Amino acid sequence: MSEHSGGPALPRSWAWAALSDAAYIIMGQSPPSSTYNTEGRGLPFFQGKAEFGELYPCVRKWCAEPKKVANAEDVLISVRAPVGPTNLCPEKACIGRGLAAIRGCQGTEARYLLYVLRAFERQISDQGAGTTFAAISGADLKSFGIPICPLPEQRRIVAKIEELFTRLDAGVAALERAQALLERYRQSVLKEAFEGRLTAAWREAHRHELEPAAALLERIRRERETAEQTGQRRLPGGELPTLAIEELADLPDGWEWARLGDLSTAIQYGYTAKAVPEPVGPKMLRITDIQNQRVYWDSVPHCKIKKDEADRYFLNSGDLLFARTGATVGKSFLVTGQVPDAVFASYLIRVRLAGALSSSFIYQYLQSTLYWQQISELQQGIGQPNVNGRKLAGLVVPLPPKAEQDVIVRELSERLSTTYAVRSGIEQAQRRADQLRQSILRRAFEGKLVPQDPSDEPAEILLERIRAARQDPGRSL
Repeated sequence: MSEHSGGPALPRSWAWAALSDAAYIIMGQSPPSSTYNTEGRGLPFFQGKAEFGELYPCVRKWCAEPKKVANAEDVLISVRAPVGPTNLCPEKACIGRGLAAIRGCQGTEARYLLYVLRAFERQISDQGAGTTFAAISGADLKSFGIPICPLPEQRRIVAKIEELFTRLDAGVAALERAQALLERYRQSVLKEAFEGRLTAAWREAHRHELEPAAALLERIRRERETAEQTGQRRLPGGELPTLAIEELADLPDGWEWARLGDLSTAIQYGYTAKAVPEPVGPKMLRITDIQNQRVYWDSVPHCKIKKDEADRYFLNSGDLLFARTGATVGKSFLVTGQVPDAVFASYLIRVRLAGALSSSFIYQYLQSTLYWQQISELQQGIGQPNVNGRKLAGLVVPLPPKAEQDVIVRELSERLSTTYAVRSGIEQAQRRADQLRQSILRRAFEGKLVPQDPSDEPAEILLERIRAARQDPGRSL
């Protein structure tokens, strides 16, 4: 047995080696933006993790004058925010500075390198440094230690991993199909709710008792005026675009279309400050603290903020938070329950609704495809996906009478409660699949997934031959 840098004990025929002892590392370099194109001229151009798929990245642009090139089946590793994720290069391609290409030497299987790097992804990520965002240097990547086994065993390990992963993938695909069916049902119910069909019978039975939404809008207008007079109303500057009712779908009698800005007393961006580890000042809620529509407040960090500034950013139950940019752009979160002293961070937008509204009703609408279609339209023709306060203020919302809002929320809760429980079970099964995948990788590179063959050439001799071949390029293994 041998050990390396606190890593697991390895079988006798294995050895620890620096990554650069078993592979060539090519650090990416971004060419001038004038050489990028989307017409297929030059080589496919990969810039970072955002283009990664399960195994191969998605080609979104090309480069006519590449600076650094990866070959087909090179391992691509993200070296800048985040550090560690991997894919295989599908063909000869240009790589930007967010990636490095790892090309196995003769005697090292490409997919062995892929899986060993996935097994040690967390440790590679821990090597990332930087005050603005994490990055790993070429030197640190080259010196990173990996376990090397005899070449025949590398092939046996890759074959076994892929056999087991194929079974796992089939199970995960079944879970995803079930998840898609659940989502289709959920969206069907939400569509019925916000087109007025879900409560049609109730509305007919109570039509003489209902205050029309037009009267509710008038009460909200007065509430907004009061907030403005007291200096509490904060909305994006400028007039909102005219609401073109004729372009919108018909609503039931008593309902009205309204813009989110017309229903809100405040729409504002979050506070920019660094989180601090010590419990000083209020908590600072960030995008990353919101997981599956839940916040575990005990783990949310604090921030240093002056009292007069904090008053403006404090969160209340009933506030809606929106992700401004990134992969979660447009996603919303409803602050509920007992809220500690907490402000919301930049990259979040807080919408505070008028008190005459049901915040739960508006939040449920924000889960529907009717809302997401509007968010999708806002992204057309822009680069980095984003929303801002003015875009949110202009979003249109179907508004029923307040009593009907409450009935809709109750009906949705009853009809969708089972789907939430099933979805939670699916997500747990998906997490177990991810854990099993990591367990397979861990066992593989501890030498416990496939048996060793005493007749295999030991890794130490293989590494010596790799070193000799690299010093004499004409020499073959």
